Amino acid sequence: MALSLTLPTASGSLAPYALRGTAPVKPEAGVKFNRIAYSAAHVVADPLAAVDPWLQAAVDWDTTIAYRRHLFSLGLGVAEAMDTAQRGMGLDWPTSLELIRRSLDAAKDVPGALVASGCGTDHLNIDDVKSVDDVIRGYEDQMAAIEALGGKLIVMASRALARVAKSPADYERVYDRILSQAKQPVVLHWLGDMFDPALAGYWGTKDVDAAMDTAVGIIAAHPDKVDGIKISLLDKDKEIAMRRRLPKGVRMYTGDDFNYAELIAGDGFGDEPMHGKSDALLGIFDAIAPAASAALGALAQGNTEKFHAILGPTVPLSRHIFAAPTRFYKTGVVFMAWLNGHQTHFTMVGGQQSTRSLQHFAELFRLADAANLLEQPELAVRRMKTLLALHGVEG
Repeated sequence: MALSLTLPTASGSLAPYALRGTAPVKPEAGVKFNRIAYSAAHVVADPLAAVDPWLQAAVDWDTTIAYRRHLFSLGLGVAEAMDTAQRGMGLDWPTSLELIRRSLDAAKDVPGALVASGCGTDHLNIDDVKSVDDVIRGYEDQMAAIEALGGKLIVMASRALARVAKSPADYERVYDRILSQAKQPVVLHWLGDMFDPALAGYWGTKDVDAAMDTAVGIIAAHPDKVDGIKISLLDKDKEIAMRRRLPKGVRMYTGDDFNYAELIAGDGFGDEPMHGKSDALLGIFDAIAPAASAALGALAQGNTEKFHAILGPTVPLSRHIFAAPTRFYKTGVVFMAWLNGHQTHFTMVGGQQSTRSLQHFAELFRLADAANLLEQPELAVRRMKTLLALHGVEG
């Protein structure tokens, strides 16, 4: 007999829902990917800590690192402490640095494990930032701390820089300084204002094509210091256009949680091999990790049809999780981790479990089932019923 429960509908009524009963896909062991794939991994809050969640971050370190080990076991790298629902939205810099330290330590036990860590300016009091020089010093502080741990940098987009920069030349000055000092090639990070409104006009203009010119120019001036760039504009055509302009050897890491399947598969066009495909640095890979691993394994074996068959059904779920206001997407990611038994509670750093509605969670549940992503269906139903009961829905 199929598992079932009662869920809210889009009209605000209640209706029975029966699970499909299709087993989740399992990745093949030992397959080497032909794409680099980072997951922007979530942090597990400590629900028993006596803190004010909106003001203080309390982390369950054991469970947080256990989830990173799970990602490593699937062949996925970890993009650490760079997520918009953590940095500047609940997770402060001291806690971020501790997270980076612990993840790097965990990676040492896993041959080939990849960790890249967010380097930003979020420790600065933005009201005290008056100049580009203040921004440079902020980046340098975090850069020195991460590199002292042996970490690879993701140079995050800076709210402080977006606030004080007066022209593209200010961005060029900042990035020239940071890239010139980097001990190993970094990943740059271009985050659209749909993820963070404070980053509107990044690279010195609201014209995306002109902004791209500035970013490409900065990379071209330091190709040996840039491993790649992650862009999260939710516009596949912009990503493809920029991908084809990157210097030889510089990767495009898709951050497009709406169109990642086709961007990773690629189109094969371009003057360089990397111009025709995207690697990945994605928040959604946290929520769909087994499917992402299985799909990437199929792609590495030349089975593009299987790649799309596995990953395609996850795209509607991702588009739902990343629906506007996009900055609240991490709530859906953590909800998935709870449904699938990777943590015992649905509590988040910053109290962000409250940023989405019951209707949103109900649709997320349906889409996760449709994508064969419920790893323990009985547990998922039981936990969904718990959430429903908290909202006054029984049955």
